[in-house]
Amino acid sequence: MDDDATNLLIIEKMLKPYGCIVEKAASGQDALNKVWKKLPDIILLDVMMPGMDGFEVCRNLKGKESTRLVPIIIVTALHQKEDRIKGIQAGCDDFISKPIERLELIARVHALGQVKRLNDDLDHAEAVVLSLARAVEAKDHTTGNHCDRLMRLSRAFGEYLGLDEPDIRTLERVSILHDVGKIGIPDSILLKPGKLTEDEWEMMRQHPILGEEICHPLRSLSDVCPVIRHHHEKWSGIGYPDGLMGESIPYLARVFQILDAFDALTSERPYKRAFSAQDALKTIEDESSMGYWDPTLVKKFREFLNSRDASKPL
Repeated sequence: MDDDATNLLIIEKMLKPYGCIVEKAASGQDALNKVWKKLPDIILLDVMMPGMDGFEVCRNLKGKESTRLVPIIIVTALHQKEDRIKGIQAGCDDFISKPIERLELIARVHALGQVKRLNDDLDHAEAVVLSLARAVEAKDHTTGNHCDRLMRLSRAFGEYLGLDEPDIRTLERVSILHDVGKIGIPDSILLKPGKLTEDEWEMMRQHPILGEEICHPLRSLSDVCPVIRHHHEKWSGIGYPDGLMGESIPYLARVFQILDAFDALTSERPYKRAFSAQDALKTIEDESSMGYWDPTLVKKFREFLNSRDASKPL
């Protein structure tokens, strides 16, 4: 992106011999429109632009989930330290100064191209893990759209609690991934209609550990791992797999387990009717008094339910 057509042609001439397809934009808004239409591998931004400058374009792109991992190089004649700090704060990945040296431009584009390919590989790996989690849900037709309902609940309750956006996104991802470890549990146990034996129950209690092991190799899922491992802990310490107690249970795990319990109670199963929201809340409060859930969060959840329009589904 550059408002000087000559600069755009110079950069295009440098990159084309190396197999790069260059899409040019003469303004910040034009650049955003083109990026949202077709995601590029790398973005080069000039800073000094009329209207929306390069810093603002960078902040806009880095603030959106779909474009935050696209590498951005800021191309500018500015050399002041303050401008580089401003670029870093906007989220840019690299700088290059005018006049542009061809070999430097190629080296920086090549290096960030490798970063982009690694990010793409990680996105693919994460998609595989998410597919595994969906496969687990599909095995048990009695749970319906449990994960999708949990995602909606997670966002609504997370916003009510005042959680920041990364924490809310973590809860949404946990909504899909919390039981991914059940992929390692035999169907004979997972789908058994009757009561589990002690040995079978011991194997079932391993699924949070298996889930963490599946997600742990992916850095992009590092934030969900503690919630996956500990979403079956109990406030009094009687939960599994580690018997954590009280505030030693990660906060987001304490939030999520209340939502998980609420959705299970308000959903119909072959062995039970669906509870009303108020009956489910009463059950959760009773369980909290027995040491299951964080009592402060249960109180907040009551306030959250009471604050909602009863005519609108959760």
